[in-house]
Amino acid sequence: MRLITLLTFTLLSTSVLADEIWVTNEKDDTISVIDVESEKVIRTIEVGERPRGITFAHDYSVVFVCASDSDTVQVIDPETGKVLHELPSGEDPEQFILHPNNKFLYIANEDDAITTVVDVESRKVVAQIDVGIEPEGMAVSPDGKTVITTSETTNMAHWIDVETHKIIANSLVDQRPRHAEFTADGKELWVSAEIGGTISIFDTQTKQEKAKIGFEIQGIHKDKIQPVGFEKTKNGKYVFVALGPSNHIAVVDPANYKVLDYILVGRRVWHMAFNEDHSKLFTTNGVSGDVTIIDVNSLKATKSVKVGRFPWGAAFRPTKG
Repeated sequence: MRLITLLTFTLLSTSVLADEIWVTNEKDDTISVIDVESEKVIRTIEVGERPRGITFAHDYSVVFVCASDSDTVQVIDPETGKVLHELPSGEDPEQFILHPNNKFLYIANEDDAITTVVDVESRKVVAQIDVGIEPEGMAVSPDGKTVITTSETTNMAHWIDVETHKIIANSLVDQRPRHAEFTADGKELWVSAEIGGTISIFDTQTKQEKAKIGFEIQGIHKDKIQPVGFEKTKNGKYVFVALGPSNHIAVVDPANYKVLDYILVGRRVWHMAFNEDHSKLFTTNGVSGDVTIIDVNSLKATKSVKVGRFPWGAAFRPTKG
């Protein structure tokens, strides 16, 4: 009897401590929390208006959420789901990036054509940097020296020096750049162009384009193939690219920039997040209001999980001791 009780307690504890994927729902003003093991929504958290960008502190002690229509970044306790406080963000914050020092948050303000830098400890704006029209994507280099803002209407990636808060270079990309990521070694910058239908890869030393990836899906018009968010596996084997209203994820080999496969997911796939060991990929599908789970080893979609209306951002949270 004692053994059964102990086993039951252990199973319950494991369930309680299961890792999570947090998904922002634009139309519901909520976050859906998905248990990675059971692949079910276990919590729904109310937040500010039109939540989009989401990221955890590097120690996972708090989660930052862009409440775009509330013109603020909310800081939330992930254990309780309570809003601890809000950070000044400028108007219409959409995406942001947390500096490796865990102190500075760089926020794209779409309506004001600026990047706002906020000290998350003092909760004060330390700089506002003029960038192109409709800034969207944000990235920070692994060494923490350079921040990128992409501007949708200007069709540029702006290279910002962290020390001076000045733009040091501008790189042209194809139409309507959305997302940006540095590679883990800091040698490349990848930028997706939603309307251009491409991903541009830049050499970070020269800041010149070194490669470009295009996408073609049989039976789908090219106008619907719109690359937005993308994520790279930690082993460097794949880059998964969300292709918007084409309802597909592209699988790219980053070694040669070739598309290996396409995976059908939900409608208007936008962003995604991996679980801890990158064996599962969770995609946010805005129009269908669900999350598709992809098995990374087989490159197959295995399950669809219903969340709130218009899921947008996604972030991983480890909760095991």
